Amino acid sequence: MFLPQIYLDRRKLLKNQLQSGVILFLGNNESPINFADNCYPFRQDSTFLYYWGLDTPGLAAVIDIENDTEIIFGIDYTTNDTIWMGPQLSLEEQAINCGVNETQPSKNLKAFIDKATLKKREVHYLPQFRSDNILKTGQLTGLPYEVVNQRFSITLTQAIIRQRLIKADIEISQIESAMDITAQMFSLAMSTTIPGKYEFEIIGRAEGFVFSKNCNLACPFIFSVRGERLHGHLHHLKMKSGDLVVMDGGVESNLHYSSDVTRSFPVSGKFTMLQKEIYQIVLNANKTTIATLKPGILFRDAHLQAATLITRGLKELGLMAGDPEEAVSQGAHALFFPHGLGHPLGLDVHDLESMGENLVGYDQEILRSEQFGLSNLRFGKRMEENMVQTVEPGIYFIPELIRQWQSQNKFKEFINYDKVIPLIGFGGIRIEDDVLISESGCRNLSDQIPKTVTEIELALMQ
Repeated sequence: MFLPQIYLDRRKLLKNQLQSGVILFLGNNESPINFADNCYPFRQDSTFLYYWGLDTPGLAAVIDIENDTEIIFGIDYTTNDTIWMGPQLSLEEQAINCGVNETQPSKNLKAFIDKATLKKREVHYLPQFRSDNILKTGQLTGLPYEVVNQRFSITLTQAIIRQRLIKADIEISQIESAMDITAQMFSLAMSTTIPGKYEFEIIGRAEGFVFSKNCNLACPFIFSVRGERLHGHLHHLKMKSGDLVVMDGGVESNLHYSSDVTRSFPVSGKFTMLQKEIYQIVLNANKTTIATLKPGILFRDAHLQAATLITRGLKELGLMAGDPEEAVSQGAHALFFPHGLGHPLGLDVHDLESMGENLVGYDQEILRSEQFGLSNLRFGKRMEENMVQTVEPGIYFIPELIRQWQSQNKFKEFINYDKVIPLIGFGGIRIEDDVLISESGCRNLSDQIPKTVTEIELALMQ
């Protein structure tokens, strides 16, 4: 945990934003696999971590703004629990660690919320992602579970989004700590990737390395020679010379801040000429876009810039035709680049996404597009100092999408299908970095991980 004052300051800022009402925070519970004591690895709710820092299942908290009261609700462990788990901090000790002086048993939370409701006070709560917390919110507020996520507090949600998007120095240090281990993990994966090995062999070593550093994965690994599958999590294929691997992964620090990096590299240790040509297009989009990011820039414009650079590069290879800007305007580029340029990063690898992408990534100035490809851009708003954002352009040859568009003669004025079809089987290339928006530009937090063709080929030789 951070020092108690950090959590006190965060809660004070939030209270000043709302000014009235009761704020309800639900922590996560254990999630059993097949019986109560056999659970999936516990991960605390990120907003609960942000304001309270407590990494224990089954907790809840409230802030009573008018009465300036903060309470942690939970249960103390019994002697029987101690037999199985060893000594644990009491609820009071946990509360002290985050600057809270009052605790109550979990069973009292319903009465507390009922009392506020009877007095016609607003009970602010966030949209809930996990089903058990949807049900619990309904039980506490008296709402049918079907409408819980329709009645959440927009005021609270927007205030938390604004607060969490801007990272403090201590948060940036946590991301940098995760990045140091991420860099070592990528180095290990690259140096052990050779023809004849299975994908799962590399994944096993990379995951083991992360765990050996007393950290966790920020998300399940993507490591596949079928890189056109954007989020492929199967790792069963044997790698062979000529294959390209897309490795997308990150590390979660001890305080749960994430990194998220992607590199694409040849199994043989050397790019073929075609692989190199397509890789350079993606690399140019990555580096050029990063160089333009600064406060005030719309991230949607950065996405469109990357899409235009990719389209221009593919036109030079003869795979696309026509005016690149017009092709991007109509969405033809999305055959090759169907996802967004990036997303916020922090306590979540896709930071704040459980609150709703449209609330996090869009506002009255910039509305979400419905166009295929551009609609997958999770974040389009203006950059602000101390935001942390991923930048991850890519080019993919997705067989099903190519054949569908060809059968429809879709964008035939922009796409040379006779030259694209032979590249089915090429796979995909994605290059992802994590950048910190600074006062007048940005800083690449992942620049120590090999990225150029020369750097990658040297890393593969280690």
